[in-house]
Amino acid sequence: MQAGVRCPGSPEAAISRDPAPRLKAIDALRGLVIVLMALDHARDFFHAGAMTFSPTDLARTTPLLFATRWVTHLCAPLFSLLAGVGAWLRLQRPGETRASLSRYLVSRGLWLIVLELVVMRVAMNFSLSMAYPPLLLVLWVLGLSMLILAALVWLPLSVVLAGSLVVIVGHNLLDPIRAADLGQFAGVWRVLHEPGVLPVGGIVAVVGYPLVPWCAVMAAGYGLGPLFGALADVRQRRLVTMGIACCVAFLGLRLMNGYGDPAPWSVQPSAVLTVLSFLNTTKYPPSLAFLLMTLGPGLLLLAWMDRRAWPAGQPLVVFGRVPLFFFVSHFFVLHGLAAVAALATYGRAAAAFLWMPLPSMGGPAAAFPPGFGYPLWGVYAAWLAVLVLLWPACRRLAARRLARTWTSESGRVATRALGGGSRAGR
Repeated sequence: MQAGVRCPGSPEAAISRDPAPRLKAIDALRGLVIVLMALDHARDFFHAGAMTFSPTDLARTTPLLFATRWVTHLCAPLFSLLAGVGAWLRLQRPGETRASLSRYLVSRGLWLIVLELVVMRVAMNFSLSMAYPPLLLVLWVLGLSMLILAALVWLPLSVVLAGSLVVIVGHNLLDPIRAADLGQFAGVWRVLHEPGVLPVGGIVAVVGYPLVPWCAVMAAGYGLGPLFGALADVRQRRLVTMGIACCVAFLGLRLMNGYGDPAPWSVQPSAVLTVLSFLNTTKYPPSLAFLLMTLGPGLLLLAWMDRRAWPAGQPLVVFGRVPLFFFVSHFFVLHGLAAVAALATYGRAAAAFLWMPLPSMGGPAAAFPPGFGYPLWGVYAAWLAVLVLLWPACRRLAARRLARTWTSESGRVATRALGGGSRAGR
């Protein structure tokens, strides 16, 4: 084959003929989100401090460590919001109906829950042993949120959007309700709003991501869907307006230091630590302040990305088109790299703890060597290694999806040209 000539079946050819009906800025933002998410998980697997304390513990953290964690706060809120936007965009496809969208959300939601309970346990623990409690985390809550959205799509968009905003703004009123005071309903409350231990049929699970308000964030994305069908300049102006409004609301709410977050900020021994205290909002469950602090910059970032051309082969776009594959795979890669690093550092002694969950994942700290883990530079090295290792597979998978989309779009055009594309003819 001559240089510069692309084979019709190659990833390069598929990328070059991208049908481009979708907003690549959304793919790029989603790609940025999962790339940042990989940084946070690299910290979980590699950083020595992650095994013993939270990076937002102002008594022990450093500004760089805090920033490494804080920037990844963007991930879950934006991923939930974009999942809702994606549901609305799916509804705009030719032939898509609310019924088919609802069925898709149910099947997708159940699949995500199964992935969390089975595949992610293997990725994090290298084992399905029930000696380690199941962790109900991001995929779990995304799956549950999709099940709820499957019902909400039957309601008017204005009702979905208004209801989601009410939940987002008002859910901190529920903070005084404690699962320990609810007796037999304690488990229900842990699933809904309070992280903690959840006994189920003799198995003890840990709810890290309660349903509220994550489901409302996804529903808000769906309610905002029509914005992404507007003209580009209109869409961008509104994104900027909403982003600025969220940022201003965050600053005002946080300065009042009352409602909006159960953990008030306080003056610290240094100005830097005081700023970190101000930014140290509650993620589990995400407070109103946390969501304003993350969704505001996220909307501004989306507006900025929307003003730029994004080639289909750009890395953020590629990663953003295969988010679930990247998410699941990067846990296996990180755990594998952590095992290799442990063998290189501790030699044969690593065999004693190599197949256990890391202390940061709930594993027994006493089974690991004192000071287990690596400096922060090791976290960034592992993060970059994951991106490099996953790039070829992500690029190929994204190209195949583009090829399928191109074929599907071509088929629709041909059908309409032959007069078979009307609803009356179906």
